[in-house]
Amino acid sequence: MNTDRKALWAVRQSALPTVVRSCPDCPGTRHRASGKIRANASGKLLDVWLLLSCATCDRTSKVPVHERAHVSTLEPARLVAYETNDPSVVRELVTSASLAAKNRYRLDWTGTWELETRMPLYALDDPNPLPVRVQFELPVPVRVERLLQLGLGLSRAEVRRLVADGRIRLPFAPDAKAHQDFELTLHGPGSVDAARHAKSPAVPDAEHTGPARTGQPPAPGRELPRRATAARR
Repeated sequence: MNTDRKALWAVRQSALPTVVRSCPDCPGTRHRASGKIRANASGKLLDVWLLLSCATCDRTSKVPVHERAHVSTLEPARLVAYETNDPSVVRELVTSASLAAKNRYRLDWTGTWELETRMPLYALDDPNPLPVRVQFELPVPVRVERLLQLGLGLSRAEVRRLVADGRIRLPFAPDAKAHQDFELTLHGPGSVDAARHAKSPAVPDAEHTGPARTGQPPAPGRELPRRATAARR
């Protein structure tokens, strides 16, 4: 059997988050990125703003990025990116949790991501472990068990049972929210039973009642999907 298989899951961007803050011209509280950055130089000092549009009245508002910053403190490539409205820098600023905290607004990540899975054909009763690398294209906070539900095509209860049985190994709790790359491992029932047996004390044959139980596994031969998407958390 091939024991060198690895899988990749990618959290892909489908939209930028909505900025939630009050609009001075209308009762609206939701703003979208305009795709533009404004930079204003005064001698050697520079002000930079991220420009937003109110989703209700379309009013343009400014989010301070740099205030009275000396031009020597910024890399030339960064200055060019601000002047040309570089899309990658716009995305970086819109998704920045630190910029949101600094300017006292909230980011709504609803409908901003989808999960793409790339993995070899795999059945949940396969005894060989399968490492899964999860990569984030944008720093959207996603509950780990939600990723598992989408990636494995299972219910929340099934995911929790597999985690409790040691069939899914995670670097943190399943109800935690992740926003950076991490790795998990899928284990078949055979490998989990063997690991538990190796850690348990020796038991005389007369008293041995069989291998440790890991809970009832999913139906044999159930294969994991090769792709799953999510539009919302």
